[in-house]
Amino acid sequence: MIRNIIYLFNFTHVNIKRIFLGELFHGFLLALPTGMLLLVIWELFSDVPNESYLWKITGIMSLSFIVQLLVAGKIYVYTNKMTYRMCSKLRLSLGDRLQKLPLGYYKKRDPGDLASIILQDVTNVETILGHALPNIFGSIFGTFFLSLFLISTDWQMAVILLFAVPCAFLLAFAATLLMKKLSHSQIHYRNETGSRFIEYILGIRHLKVHNQTGEKFKTLEKAFSDLRKASIKLEAIPGPLILLSFVVFEFFFLLMVYVGLSRLTENTINIPVIVAFLIIGYRLYEPLKLFMVDYAVLNYMNTSLVRILDLLKAPLQGGEKTTVLESYEIEFKKVTFSYLDREILKEVSFTIPQKAMTALVGASGSGKTTIANLIARFWDVQKGAITIGQKDLNRISTESVYGMISEVFQDVYLFDDTIYHNILIGRPDAKEAEVKEVAEKAQVMEFLHQLPDGLNSRVGEGGSHLSGGQKQRISIARAILKDAPIILLDEATASLDPENEIYIQQAIQELVQEKTVVVIAHKLQTIRSADKIIVLENGKIKEEGNHDQLLKIDGLYASFWKTQQQTTGWKLAV
Repeated sequence: MIRNIIYLFNFTHVNIKRIFLGELFHGFLLALPTGMLLLVIWELFSDVPNESYLWKITGIMSLSFIVQLLVAGKIYVYTNKMTYRMCSKLRLSLGDRLQKLPLGYYKKRDPGDLASIILQDVTNVETILGHALPNIFGSIFGTFFLSLFLISTDWQMAVILLFAVPCAFLLAFAATLLMKKLSHSQIHYRNETGSRFIEYILGIRHLKVHNQTGEKFKTLEKAFSDLRKASIKLEAIPGPLILLSFVVFEFFFLLMVYVGLSRLTENTINIPVIVAFLIIGYRLYEPLKLFMVDYAVLNYMNTSLVRILDLLKAPLQGGEKTTVLESYEIEFKKVTFSYLDREILKEVSFTIPQKAMTALVGASGSGKTTIANLIARFWDVQKGAITIGQKDLNRISTESVYGMISEVFQDVYLFDDTIYHNILIGRPDAKEAEVKEVAEKAQVMEFLHQLPDGLNSRVGEGGSHLSGGQKQRISIARAILKDAPIILLDEATASLDPENEIYIQQAIQELVQEKTVVVIAHKLQTIRSADKIIVLENGKIKEEGNHDQLLKIDGLYASFWKTQQQTTGWKLAV
């Protein structure tokens, strides 16, 4: 745990030494007034107490108390500022890390789990570090200095009191072991609840249709029930052990009183010493009780911290920082690729010529989208190699790859901002005139008169205020503005009505001029003019050629073509 906390401080460049030294001084100031009570007690039990001396001691105690309050305030403000600044950096670092991870990482993790790390786990660290860490440091240092005062008075009595510390710590340690085990379970159910809730919101339309909303959606109901049970266990099971550690402190204090009184009858200790231990000895345990509670909480935080550090240490995609390519011809060389344990591509080799349109055709699951994802370097190949301009794709930095590729997907996601700013994502430094120009080319201007603020109209989350065709045109405008040399089109017109499809086709023609274009399409009519068509079957190349050549072969492509021609104009029988 300590190693994880130090790693976090170093990662976010926060000076933990300053906090440590501040808490050390604060602990000394906490113990000083109590320790000076010893001097007051000695003086009170002297034959003739010196009132002037007592007032001086009282003044010093009062002054140290005031200084302690000022120091505590400074440390509290600094620690909280440091914690919030550190966690702000941490969230930004995690966000930056997420965009650099390959999609394979996301495939293995539940989206709710990743959201939980950034939102809830970082909040756990933020809350606990901001409050528990100062208490723990203060408890340790305050107890240490107070122990020195007691040992200097009577080491035997002090040892009895201090012997309670390892005994109570063993109980706290057992509580933390239980909490560690239970916290993993609670976080699992917390993430499961988040994932099921997201699933519930995204699928609400379908759930309404099938009358499965509210308590009828058993998956979400079970997730909430499991989270409630896990949260109760997390609080209820380790709690008695912490309370038992408090009993241990009380027991050793009573044991110290018994030994003190026994020694008093034997004349091996005097009354001032017993009085000092009765007053100060009980104060010894107050910071330790806080420590026991905060130590258990800190171990709960460590579970969140481990999850954060796992994400921070996840391997990133490599590559050279700067990459200059002389051409944008793409070549697959015996590429084999699997999603987890399912093999998709099997020693695939082909070339996508520069400044030409290459279409990928095949049944669902044949590997078309996987090829596009590999070109975009959303995934890294497992066997074989992909080159762009004869440069190994794995040696090209992800920033360079993203800079040379534009994509238009079938499912377009727009951010909850204006149309103007959603287009501007393509090239953030573009001028307003350039944005309007690409909006015109992408046929965006055709529907702006329907919106209240034109280009400055907000699109809603995910583009919820717009139709599918309108979102598609904005996506193409964004790609035109980016002006990347490689264009990936994944079923860009698959689910559009005929009118929108015409607009999108016109926009795509503006987009693909003088580009290396890779098209994934089920509608073969849309790729008749492609320079090259690659036909895939079960993760292997079945046929290659242009439209006319493939029809002459009379193979799989010709079969697809004939089937689509036969289904043109189908209608429901009534």
